[in-house]
Amino acid sequence: MPHILVTGASGFLGQAVVMAIQSIHQDWTLTNLDLRPPPLPQPSVNYIQADITKASEVDVAIRKANPDAIVNVAGWVPNGSLRYSNSKALRDKVFAINHLGTLNVLSAAQKTKCKAFVHTSSCTVVSDDQDHDFPNMTEEIVGRATLAYGASKAPAELAVLAANTTNFQTCALRPATVIGPGDTYGVIATIHACIAKGETPWIIGTGDNMYDFVYITNIADAHLLALENLLSTKPFPESAAGHAIFVSNQQPVYFRDFMLAIWKHFGHVPPFQFVVPTPLAWVAGLFAEMKTWVSGAKESTLSRGSVRDAVGTRYASNEKARRVLGYYPRVDFVDAVRLACEVSIPKCCCFDQRKYLTRI
Repeated sequence: MPHILVTGASGFLGQAVVMAIQSIHQDWTLTNLDLRPPPLPQPSVNYIQADITKASEVDVAIRKANPDAIVNVAGWVPNGSLRYSNSKALRDKVFAINHLGTLNVLSAAQKTKCKAFVHTSSCTVVSDDQDHDFPNMTEEIVGRATLAYGASKAPAELAVLAANTTNFQTCALRPATVIGPGDTYGVIATIHACIAKGETPWIIGTGDNMYDFVYITNIADAHLLALENLLSTKPFPESAAGHAIFVSNQQPVYFRDFMLAIWKHFGHVPPFQFVVPTPLAWVAGLFAEMKTWVSGAKESTLSRGSVRDAVGTRYASNEKARRVLGYYPRVDFVDAVRLACEVSIPKCCCFDQRKYLTRI
C-alpha cells in the first residue's frame, strides 16, 4: 500500500486532507511533516518535525520517510491587514515559506521513490492582480499577482508543474477561499467583527461583485481525487499530471450576500444600507492607513487593498475539476456557510473537528 506524506498536515487544510485520505484508504501509510505537531491527535499518522524553509531539514526528513507520494499543503497566508501589505519583511517571509519552501520539498521528493506530487496552489495566482476583475476564471488565464501571497504561490506552482515527468507526476490545485470549522484564515471571524464595529450597513461600490469559496471537506476531497489520479495507472476521467486546476464550491455568490448570510446567522440584520462609492472608499482606506501608521496601531480593517478586494469580481470555472478529477462538492454552499458559522464564533478554540466531520 502507498505511503503518503502530507506537508503542513497540522494546519487547517492539512488536517482535513489527512482525514479525507484516511476515510477512504484506511490501509495507506500516512506521515505528517510540519514545523509544529497537530493540535489534535492524528491516529495512525507518523509525525516528522521539519521547517520547509530549511532545505537540509526537509531533505533529511523526506529521505527518511521515502514516500510514494507527497501532498504539499504547507504554506502561509497573511491575515488581516497583512493580506494587503507589500513590505519587504512581509514579502520575504511569505516567499520563504510558499516559494522557497515548495522548492525545498519538491527537490527532496525528486531524490526519493516519490512518484506523485499534489501541490496546494491558490486561486490568488491569478486573482491577486487587483487591477482587474476575473469572472469565471479558467486555467489558461495568466494573472500578474501584485499581492504578496498570490505572487509567492505563482512561481511555486510553475516549478511544480515544470517538474512533471512520466515517473514523477505533478499537479497543482487552486482552491478558492476556504471556509469551515477551525478556519485559521479568519474569514467568518473578520466578517462577524463588522457587527460590533457598526460597519454592516455600508456597501462599498455597487455590491454586485461575485466571489467563490470552497468548504474545507470539499477541497480536501479534491486533494484526494488528485492524489488517486496521479497514483493510478489508468486515471479516470483523464490524467491530472502537469495540470493546474481551480477548485471551489462551484456556486459563486455576490460578496454582499455572503456577508449578509453570515450576519443573519448571528441574528443581525443591518438597520439600514448605504452605498459608498468606490473612489470615496479608496480615499477613506488611504486615510485609515495613514492613521494606523501615525498612531502605531497594529492594523486597520479598512485599507486601499481591502477596498479593492471588496469591489472585485473573482470566481473560477470548475469545468476542469469536473472533467479531469470528477470533482463535485459534497457539501452545498448554503450548508457550508451555516456549518462554518456554527463553530467559528466563538467555539473554534475548543471544537473537535473529527466529531463534527462524522455528521456531514
